[in-house]
Amino acid sequence: MKMKTALTIAGSDCSGGAGIQADIKTMTMNGVYAMSAITALTAQNTLGVTGISEVSPDFLEAQLDAVFQDIFPDAVKIGMVPSPALIDVIAASLKKYRAKNIVIDPVMVATSGSALSKESAIAAMREKLFPIATVITPNIPECEVLVGRKITSVEEMEQAAKELTQTYGCAFLCKGGHSVNDANDLLCIGDKLIWFNGKRIDNPNTHGTGCTLSSAIASNLAKGYSTENSVEMAKEYISEALSAMLDLGKGSGPMCHAFKGIYKSEFEE
Repeated sequence: MKMKTALTIAGSDCSGGAGIQADIKTMTMNGVYAMSAITALTAQNTLGVTGISEVSPDFLEAQLDAVFQDIFPDAVKIGMVPSPALIDVIAASLKKYRAKNIVIDPVMVATSGSALSKESAIAAMREKLFPIATVITPNIPECEVLVGRKITSVEEMEQAAKELTQTYGCAFLCKGGHSVNDANDLLCIGDKLIWFNGKRIDNPNTHGTGCTLSSAIASNLAKGYSTENSVEMAKEYISEALSAMLDLGKGSGPMCHAFKGIYKSEFEE
């Protein structure tokens, strides 16, 4: 049996809602074989992040070598990378192995509000990873960091997307779920702007939404879909996962990644 493959390079979330754990669940549910290279261990749950322990650059490189030398990934998703040294390793490895279909979720702040990347790491990511990406998926606060100004309207969102695409030469999916325009996301590919209209789902449990969306996009790219179609299908998947209304934890809880394989009765008390 042949199967498309995807690699996630990100941090571990011991509570299972975000990071590597969310990525693997998402990739599996979207029909690709999931692999991982862990950049950091985190102690976190739905209430926040209480600790981060980075892996060494040498060990991250060893993980990447192990994956690429045996089961070559058809797509790569990059999430939390907390330091410039780790970014250097990732950039060098992806270039060395000529990785394709690279999706970057520029994780800067967790849903709980905890900072996950140093400013120096963000600068290194912009310099070394963005130019080799296929698509980058910032939310509004992350877009504001990247363009250096506030974004408060649809017009400002469109201008930021165009500016980022021109600067880095890759597609940008600017996610509008932070009050600018409800749940509508904007994809900029070259000079083309494509809006994906989504309905606001009244679910306070949004832990790991960014990880999940970017992993779903990577899964679809791995299967050979275009960037536009990959985003469209990923949006549909995350809407369904949120609509399942899973309710776990005391804070912003996780969504139900495996909604396709669970009977409604299993959610009932």
